[in-house]
Amino acid sequence: QVQLVESGGGLVQAGGSLRLSCLASGRTFSSDAMAWFRQAPGKEREFVAGIRWTGGTTYNADLVKGRFTISRDNAKNTVYLQMNSLKPEDTGVYSCAAGRWKGYISLRVGYYDYWGQGTQVTVSS
Repeated sequence: QVQLVESGGGLVQAGGSLRLSCLASGRTFSSDAMAWFRQAPGKEREFVAGIRWTGGTTYNADLVKGRFTISRDNAKNTVYLQMNSLKPEDTGVYSCAAGRWKGYISLRVGYYDYWGQGTQVTVSS
């Protein structure tokens, strides 16, 4: 059974940092594209950052460039999202996603095949 389990969310003040983790299990993800999305209350889910397991190519959304960094640890089957200089507008549920055998990173929600349950990030002003 494929599972993506996020952790690391919480409440933080503006300007603070958090590191989210996504533990993947149930299949081999080495050929997949992985991504973080977020969804704020009343808004659609939006792409935050993506990474390819093989090669480590990354891509960040413009809203988080220079502040967020996505990385992966192949040995631990884990993808991370380091979030610095957090702003209140970064508040939302952050979810991890995997695109089965997908060779590139996409910003589209429908591109990804597996999703985690999400972890809440709240940034206070």
